[in-house]
Amino acid sequence: MNTATTGLTKIPVTVITGFLGAGKTTLIRHLMQNPQGKRLAILVNEFGTVGVDGDILKSCADDNCPVENIVELANGCICCTVADDFIPTIEALMAMPVRPDHILIETSGLALPKPLLKAFDWPAIRSRITVDGVITLADAEAVAAGRFAPDVDAVEAQRAADPSLDHDTPLSEVFEDQILCADLILLSKADLAGEAGLASAREVIAAEMNRPVPMLAMTEGVIDPRVILGLHAAAEDDLAARPSHHDGHDDHEHEDFDSVVIDLPEVTDPEALSAAITRLAEDQKILRVKGHVAVAGKPMRLLVQAVGARVQMQFDKPWGTSPRRSQLVVIAEHDDIDPAAIRRVLGA
Repeated sequence: MNTATTGLTKIPVTVITGFLGAGKTTLIRHLMQNPQGKRLAILVNEFGTVGVDGDILKSCADDNCPVENIVELANGCICCTVADDFIPTIEALMAMPVRPDHILIETSGLALPKPLLKAFDWPAIRSRITVDGVITLADAEAVAAGRFAPDVDAVEAQRAADPSLDHDTPLSEVFEDQILCADLILLSKADLAGEAGLASAREVIAAEMNRPVPMLAMTEGVIDPRVILGLHAAAEDDLAARPSHHDGHDDHEHEDFDSVVIDLPEVTDPEALSAAITRLAEDQKILRVKGHVAVAGKPMRLLVQAVGARVQMQFDKPWGTSPRRSQLVVIAEHDDIDPAAIRRVLGA
């Protein structure tokens, strides 16, 4: 008998974190397709009001993870809205007629995982749930190139010269906090990084670690689920081993980042749209673009996923009865986002 469904054991939760575009949704899709006999539930926390990742996952729903087990919390970091959003959502999942065997939480790419782990100490859920493990995805190609900070060498030089200096950029703080909280690090997009890139990424990450953590290469989210599920880390009881830049603070700010939702007309030339998104990354330092667009004459909607200047597009499913609406979420650091300029470049 599965004791997770009888209330005799805590429901394990896997927190999947990682920087923008590292491949968290792709990994969860793989876990949904290979659940190892487990009934899954998924909580997706996105930055921005348009839920793209949740929609992608719902399209993969099946008996092991039905649509009602996939919950989106958009436009608000779950670790900042614990009482209002996170706790009620977790309680609702645990109160379902058929309780899930395992819950996956996909954090926002901008989220700091440690404040979320602290939420699991809330009396309302502590006795019924445990953090099986924190899985951090790192884009191996990007890390090898130092793109998690504007100039990694300059940042490190400043830190060495003046230890009291507030030297970390917001992006490097997010990256380091996610790495330091991990029980397992997955180096995604290993095929793009190559052996040299993977070796470089491992060196960069190892330099930030305060304890040994396994690092595994991964391509297209494919990895044995037995490596991901069943770590039994009880991470909520191990917070001291997971240092954060925000230790000692009661909360953290997301004012370093901002997002804007762009509505577009039907697209006649997807390649031109791809080129425009690349220009945004190069000229306006846009970090992330994601959404769906309608292509003239095509019954399928076009899924757009961009990380920096790397743009991926694919038709994912028919529009069906859904309105043919082209909408993209654009994310950047707060000082870099210019909605009017973004709309001009995208032709909105």
